[in-house]
Amino acid sequence: MALLNPYLNFNGQCREALTFYQECFDGELALQKISESPMAATMPSEKSAHILHGTLTRNGTVLLMGSDMIGNHLQPGNSIGLCLNCTSDKEINTLFNRLSAGGQVKAALHQSFWGATYAEVTDKFGISWMLNYTKETSPPTS
Repeated sequence: MALLNPYLNFNGQCREALTFYQECFDGELALQKISESPMAATMPSEKSAHILHGTLTRNGTVLLMGSDMIGNHLQPGNSIGLCLNCTSDKEINTLFNRLSAGGQVKAALHQSFWGATYAEVTDKFGISWMLNYTKETSPPTS
């Protein structure tokens, strides 16, 4: 079964906000700046210190995630998305088809630079969904 996580969108305040939530929830915070990713080459230099992806965990459980990638498109209603971390190819394909029915595909299912199958959809009710599936790799057998 997919694991559901809230994904918060910011326009340059992700580091500040996630640090605040880290203090509130006594969690562990991992932040990746845009400059630390392959996307840096396609982004304006003034965005390089912004957060591409942040994850707040506590005791190994993801509490929430966030990003500055929405940029100037931030408005009431799109500041929170839901991220489904799927457990199989079948699950991510099924959920993608169901959630996109009558909605809008923002990013079709594809292999991401972080190694996962990924997609983004807005469902027919205007809710933003991110679908992510990272295939477990087995060690080679001899």
